[in-house]
Amino acid sequence: MYNKLLVDLIQRALEEDGAYADITTISTVPEEQWSAGHMITRHAGVIAGLNFALEAFRVFDERIHIEQLIKDGSYVQAGTELVYLKGPSRSLLSAERVALNFLGRLSGIATLTNQCVRVLEGKQTRILDTRKTTPGLRELEKMAVRLGGGQNHRFGLSDGVLIKDNHIKAAGGVAQAVTAARQVAPHLMKIEIECETLAEVQVALDAGADAILLDNMDIPAMSHAVEVIHQRDPKVLTEASGNIGTNAEKLVAVAETGVNFISLGALTHSAPNFDISLEFTREA
Repeated sequence: MYNKLLVDLIQRALEEDGAYADITTISTVPEEQWSAGHMITRHAGVIAGLNFALEAFRVFDERIHIEQLIKDGSYVQAGTELVYLKGPSRSLLSAERVALNFLGRLSGIATLTNQCVRVLEGKQTRILDTRKTTPGLRELEKMAVRLGGGQNHRFGLSDGVLIKDNHIKAAGGVAQAVTAARQVAPHLMKIEIECETLAEVQVALDAGADAILLDNMDIPAMSHAVEVIHQRDPKVLTEASGNIGTNAEKLVAVAETGVNFISLGALTHSAPNFDISLEFTREA
């Protein structure tokens, strides 16, 4: 179902948790005992990564029967039963935490993303993630952003040209950096330049930027920059970033400047865990 890298990730997580030498379970639960139970939500939000999380049970013990009750991307209320499980009690208990860790992490990202997207409902501005992801979990965390209604920025450094301050210093200037990027990047790939001041925006426009990232600008400066950019070339895309956070009032204020995108590292680096538990309901 999943590629080898993700299956290996599950295996490493199980080994990290000591699931194959779960002394508590081994010492208290008979080997022949089977149990059944449900994974249940503790609060409302968007579920993400359920398909992947359930692989932890499959990888640990293929005898576990899994009946998925909701789909990834579903908005659920507190108390919702997500999945029914039946299998050897020891296996259910030993794989439980790894499955819940993945599911809680990814559903937390999807839920926070969905909250931000809902705040901007009806507006043209779209919510993006960033590369500020947990090492090794980027594919899953960016999937969670999509399930929450957000959009993905670059997956990795090879996916797009985003020229930042240190690139500009190393290249000898904005014009030099853009010229060099044009010589290497495919003709369909846009070139984006990070700017912190209106003067830098003017330089980026003169250099022929396809997109401009407005970094750490206050609202008046950002609004002015967007106006200048759109007057100069309406086709140039605008992105706001830099300590914007997920506060609803701030998101609305940024969107009202007219930017096309708001990129939020907080979606992946600061999302709270989504509380989900596994509760045994009866002996199988």
